[in-house]
Amino acid sequence: MKKKWIGIAAILLTVSAITLFQFDSPLFRNPFKESNEALIDTLSTAPEKEVFLYGINVTGLNIVEGTVSKNQTLATILSPFNVPYQIIDEIAKKSKEVFDVRWIAANKKFTVITPTNSSKAQFFIYEPNPAEYVVFNLDSVDIYKAEKPAEIRKREIGGRIESSLYNAMVDKGISPELIDEFADLYGWSVDFQSLQKGDLYKVVFEEKLVEGNVVSVSNIQFAYFEHKGEALHAIPFEQNGQISFFDQNGNSFKKAFLRDPLKYTRISSRYNLNRFHPVQKRYKAHLGTDYAAPTGTEIRSVGDGTVVEARYTSANGNYVKIKHNGTYTTQYLHMSKIGKGIKAGTRVRQGQVIGFVGSTGLATGPHLCFRFWKNGKQEDWLKEKIPPSEPVSKSNLAAFNLKKEEALKLLAKINPDVDDRLIASQPDQESKGTE
Repeated sequence: MKKKWIGIAAILLTVSAITLFQFDSPLFRNPFKESNEALIDTLSTAPEKEVFLYGINVTGLNIVEGTVSKNQTLATILSPFNVPYQIIDEIAKKSKEVFDVRWIAANKKFTVITPTNSSKAQFFIYEPNPAEYVVFNLDSVDIYKAEKPAEIRKREIGGRIESSLYNAMVDKGISPELIDEFADLYGWSVDFQSLQKGDLYKVVFEEKLVEGNVVSVSNIQFAYFEHKGEALHAIPFEQNGQISFFDQNGNSFKKAFLRDPLKYTRISSRYNLNRFHPVQKRYKAHLGTDYAAPTGTEIRSVGDGTVVEARYTSANGNYVKIKHNGTYTTQYLHMSKIGKGIKAGTRVRQGQVIGFVGSTGLATGPHLCFRFWKNGKQEDWLKEKIPPSEPVSKSNLAAFNLKKEEALKLLAKINPDVDDRLIASQPDQESKGTE
């Protein structure tokens, strides 16, 4: 009996040895085992995926992000990262041409990049605004400014006036910058101080997005304003090498002067030959137009010209007077301060900032008193008829009419009673095919 079990055990051992030998031979290798081993070898030798931040290869580097605290400077930000004061001082001096580090402000984002084996900063990146960043290479002491990747998209918005153009547009999410641009465009065609409830507007423009956030708006492409039942289309068209806006009849919106010396604001007192003076407490002719605005609001020249006076007097406070040509002169009173570089003899352009709203001189509160001369005589600015630029020429009418047709179709699609801000970007239902 014992011999029998010994024989069976010997047979089993022999079979096992043969099987082991066969599966270890090339003819019986496990393909799944080899595949897994090859994958493991590949993964272990594959290079690390490169990572870029602000255009810098930060693969394997340490990233520290922060926000500038109140009264924090470049030195106090970089000191904890073992950057020698000599390097900080050199960076501060060298960076003035790109970005003056004295303008580093609270609540702005910064990033510090250090090697893995050192706590000494290699790069410092500061974001002065959501669209730009400044890179300081602390090793090479190299400084440069760059823009973040941006997306440009078109928006089309319409709305009705309930109280003011400003409130109507802000309610639709339109920025003050675009409202100013719109008001300047229609300034000579529409009296924004006497709008009626139910007046409506439509505007097509571009906005710039960075990291999903709107950072700026610009480039009104088409606009429409209906005031007291009168429709005014603003259509851009290039003539004589310059793009200007024209109405549906080919007349130019552009004038020699801006309508207002301040961006969209409120007129607090008009030209009046028998006004009761609030400071002197007597009836006295008010030969200007007062614009109420907060102290520090930018004042701009309504047209090209040359500064003839820029000084202070007890009545006018800080003021600037500009001669535009042989016919027109303008004056800007009660400034908190006169603009940098503005002095007698300075040549200024239309829209250039020449000072800031204040209450210097005989003024009860912050405002701008704007005065206007025509042929040496002070006139009521709001009643003045400034001649427009030349209309669309006869030779350009065919091209203009094609542009006008495009504008009218696009603006007609914008429904001012619907909150959808991208109505004109929606597919045209009538043009959709049916299957």
